[in-house]
Amino acid sequence: MTDPPPSNRRESNERVRRRYASERRFQWYGRLAMLLGVAVLAFLVLTVFSSGYSAFVRHQIGVEVFFDTDALGITAQSPVEELEQAEYLLLLRKNLFKMFPKIRKRRDRKQLLGLISSNSGGELRDLVVSNPAVLGTKQTVWVTSSSNVDQILKGNAPREIAEKSRLLGDKQLKWMDSLADEGRLRKKFNPYFFTRGDSRAPEMAGIWGAILGSFWALMVCLLLSFPLGVAAAIYLEEFAPKNRWSELIEVNINNLAAVPSIIFGLLGLAVFLNFFGVPRGTPLVGGMVLSLMTLPTIIIACRSALKAVPPSIREGAMGMGASPMQVVLHHVFPLALPGTLTGVIIGLARALGETAPLLMIGMFAFVVDLPGGLLDSATALPVQIYLWAESSERGYVELTAAGIMVILSFMVVMNSIAMYFRKRFERRW
Repeated sequence: MTDPPPSNRRESNERVRRRYASERRFQWYGRLAMLLGVAVLAFLVLTVFSSGYSAFVRHQIGVEVFFDTDALGITAQSPVEELEQAEYLLLLRKNLFKMFPKIRKRRDRKQLLGLISSNSGGELRDLVVSNPAVLGTKQTVWVTSSSNVDQILKGNAPREIAEKSRLLGDKQLKWMDSLADEGRLRKKFNPYFFTRGDSRAPEMAGIWGAILGSFWALMVCLLLSFPLGVAAAIYLEEFAPKNRWSELIEVNINNLAAVPSIIFGLLGLAVFLNFFGVPRGTPLVGGMVLSLMTLPTIIIACRSALKAVPPSIREGAMGMGASPMQVVLHHVFPLALPGTLTGVIIGLARALGETAPLLMIGMFAFVVDLPGGLLDSATALPVQIYLWAESSERGYVELTAAGIMVILSFMVVMNSIAMYFRKRFERRW
């Protein structure tokens, strides 16, 4: 056998060299794309964290308060209803004025009141209701500062600018510094963010009401979409005849998975609200709309899991005398359950982050009270973040970023659970 001519051998080696060089370039392109994606994700997370971590703490002002029973019109023996209805905010203001006796002008006193939250009276009320023994005594009460004070002390708003552009005036800054010198300013963990609903005062606003609204809506979504989606997937994959109608249904299910979410909101508005009369802006109608959006995802995931079960499982069960229904329920579906659960959790995670359909059915109202059930007015996590982002006050900026951190945490947890189920119960054939 003769060797190839040197010219052909050189051409062949050159082609091999170019091919390997092309493969190396492609690998580097992939690495660069991955690094770029990680960098963008890290930049996003760091930006959100740097803007939102300060919402988890708040500043308080220590005010010497004499709980005058005559001014409040109550005693330690008064019933709880009377204790809750006393004029605590008026009492707090009087005691704050006593701490600055040189302030006499009405305008200056109004500016002084701008250092404390307009809802600080509720903190005095909670203190008295929980411990009526403080009535008739003088206590140092740490009340929440106003959002403007809080933002300047956190460094989120500049103080070295012109007075007309600052959140606080020159006099207010002077009074704030005097309080700091006297040790009457402190930074503490902000429990209101995790225990309260929305508020007109940023320093008093919380996300717990939105969490409860999302929880109730997701429970309704799960109870509706999981059994319906699994039943539809089992029928289409195991029992439905393979004809033109079943193919049409499959195509429409795949198309519904890609439909914009606002379309489902319009459907819920037309059907659930206008036709069936379901209460507007409640977790019940929100969960029903989210279930419509989640159904295609669950059906597709469940069908994929059923297809992955080897035919030998079905044949072996049929050979042992099992009926078609027993084959599916006792053998096939249990093996497909891990993949099905993964699809369900991913579908619920997507539903948790949806905003457009909830806006269409009225879950964007200003809700202060915590929802106690499916028929109470409520909002959801993404909608609450949207409402805060639309607010003009500087204090809502950090609340918006903190809300994004919370919803991202829920997303990470739910996707981690889905990965756990897939790895823990996955069967390889």
